[in-house]
Amino acid sequence: MHISPDHTIIWQHGLFKLNATIIWTWVLMLVLVGMSRMITRKLRTDKRPGRWQTGLESIVLAIQDQLKEIGLKHPRTYIGFIGSLFLFVAFAALCTIFPYYEPPTSSLSTTAALALAVFLAVPFFAISQRGWLEYVKTYLEPTPVMLPFNIISELSRTLAMAIRLFGNMMSGSMILGILLAITPLFFPVIMSLLGLLTGIVQAYIISILATVFIAAALTGAGDEESKNREHG
Repeated sequence: MHISPDHTIIWQHGLFKLNATIIWTWVLMLVLVGMSRMITRKLRTDKRPGRWQTGLESIVLAIQDQLKEIGLKHPRTYIGFIGSLFLFVAFAALCTIFPYYEPPTSSLSTTAALALAVFLAVPFFAISQRGWLEYVKTYLEPTPVMLPFNIISELSRTLAMAIRLFGNMMSGSMILGILLAITPLFFPVIMSLLGLLTGIVQAYIISILATVFIAAALTGAGDEESKNREHG
């Protein structure tokens, strides 16, 4: 049993390695893109939508309302990134029902990449809304002495997010593998269902954390926009 799909080497040439993490990551991305294309290709705006489109719109609107409740005043701007993050982590967990599949989220390299994406998305959205100067000022609050501590805080929460997701997903895979070896009948089925539930919960948590981080970086952006409109 492999602790991480990184240890499953498919192809190697010198320092270059193609492992199961890379393979399954690209497989998941291709499947998600294909499913998205199939689901959205028949959407219409020029006539009355069908039940399928109405259901999709209800889900999207519900997600937007939740993002707005957390603190994002314009959720449409962020739903693409946050929704993609949730779908990838959730789908990676759901696919564990297939034999020989190894979730790429049980690799520290994948979870670190997801955390890095959130780490880069926070200043990207903040700068696009507030500008460079206003965003940099947040690292000097409440006093300039806090600059190194604020930077350490940003880095540490990114590291914590990566390790948390990696630990939860890897431990679930290890426990399931041990139970399959010891009791290969009924009990592992229950644990598989619990593992699926855990994966969905982790996808939800990382999405909520990303939303909270972005909303915190945007604090004050709405007030600045209101002031600019008043002066305008």
